[in-house]
Amino acid sequence: MTVTKTETLPVRSGDDVVRVRQRVRALAVEIGLGLVDQTKIITAASELARNTLDYGGGGDVCMEIVQAAMRKGLRLTFEDHGPGIADIEQAMTDHYTSGGGLGLGLGGAKRLSNEFHIESTPGSGTRVTIARWK
Repeated sequence: MTVTKTETLPVRSGDDVVRVRQRVRALAVEIGLGLVDQTKIITAASELARNTLDYGGGGDVCMEIVQAAMRKGLRLTFEDHGPGIADIEQAMTDHYTSGGGLGLGLGGAKRLSNEFHIESTPGSGTRVTIARWK
């Protein structure tokens, strides 16, 4: 797999969440994702950016256009240095929430992505990587 473009944006405010959505949309269009796939990756990015802000205390997202053979994709890695997730399996369960949300963010982001990986260490933060392929 080859990374052809990389950008990093901060996620430290609600305005940053909006900027992440806008930039993900632009990159999705750039690689030729259809409208449905654009909507899926933008929605997943919005959920993960909001989680990064609300539960992780803010962090960053690395956005990469990637190529594997003849396929192009958009890979997003959200990382924070917040409290981490003690039980990832429980956190992935629909309707589980440690805050006031609907508890659909992580599981929803996974369903909206072609690839999903999460790693978290309590006390050290969380990293979630998703990808959507054309």
